Amino acid sequence: MRLNILVTGGGGYIGSHTCKALAAAGYNPIVLDDLSTGHRWAVKWGPLLVGDIGDRALVREAIKRFEIRLTVHFAAHAYVGESIEEPRKYFDNNVSKALALLDALLDAGADKFVFSSSCATYGIPRELPIAEHHPQLPINPYGASKLFLENVLHWYERAYGLRYTCLRYFNAAGADPDGELGEDHTPETHLIPLVIAAAQGSNPAVEVFGNDYDTPDGTAVRDYVHVCDLADAHVKAVDRLLADASSASINLGTGRGYSIRDVISTVEKISGRTVPVLECARRPGDPPALIADPQLGRSVLGWAPSRSDLSTIVRTAWDWHQKTRPCGPPSGLESARASAKQRSRNAAISS
Repeated sequence: MRLNILVTGGGGYIGSHTCKALAAAGYNPIVLDDLSTGHRWAVKWGPLLVGDIGDRALVREAIKRFEIRLTVHFAAHAYVGESIEEPRKYFDNNVSKALALLDALLDAGADKFVFSSSCATYGIPRELPIAEHHPQLPINPYGASKLFLENVLHWYERAYGLRYTCLRYFNAAGADPDGELGEDHTPETHLIPLVIAAAQGSNPAVEVFGNDYDTPDGTAVRDYVHVCDLADAHVKAVDRLLADASSASINLGTGRGYSIRDVISTVEKISGRTVPVLECARRPGDPPALIADPQLGRSVLGWAPSRSDLSTIVRTAWDWHQKTRPCGPPSGLESARASAKQRSRNAAISS
């Protein structure tokens, strides 16, 4: 009999890819999603419960109905810039409602929890690569909300026996190689889909925020991880907790960084199209580089990303976006200049 796993936010980008991976591993993902940012079409490998993670009665009913023992928690707001302007929204959803979810789970005896955390908990890196012992000093409400829940999990384990795995992502990217799933955010703030949109002509240009960093080509460097590799890590975390392993907090990254110009040139190579670029000023708080130390993921989870070279990431993302929004005619830069300020406001540091 297939074991049921509750997946909050399973209609979202990483959540839906993880549901597919869970199903392939023999689990039955039960998705709880309010569909505010997730998609009904992305829930394909198990039932969908439309509702709020803060609805304790709904959560208790789901646990009882599906005999849930373990939850994978993705449901959260995730725009760094927005979190600075609307911290109440972020602490309400990412903290208050998450606490209600945890309480409902514990009250019903579902005491295993995989948490979608973030490298945003580290803040500005003091050293590279970033290992799990790096100080966690978030510089925005989004990162602070993720760190708060990490701390809650630590104390809930001591008091109530909850066992957990916190997975701190670096930059999720790419798309399902089978073409069933991909990245579809509104607004879109992640670099790779924005570069692809500029290559397709559906965006006038891609904004490059800063070209004078202390990096090889002057643009910011990030550690990109294929979304399917992230999904595999979640399956390994589920397997490990069900085998009664101890709690852990683990980075999910590759240990290698690519610059913005690397991404642009790779999209141009794969698409055969020129990417129009608009050079913009640096965004406040953007570090020159964010690169993970991936050693703990290898030793504790037995996880090693296999699809996270930049060419594979871009190829799968390009194929997905070509399927959903084929190339249009090239455009000018005027509307890109008009939108640069808004994109900067919404964009995450890790994008």
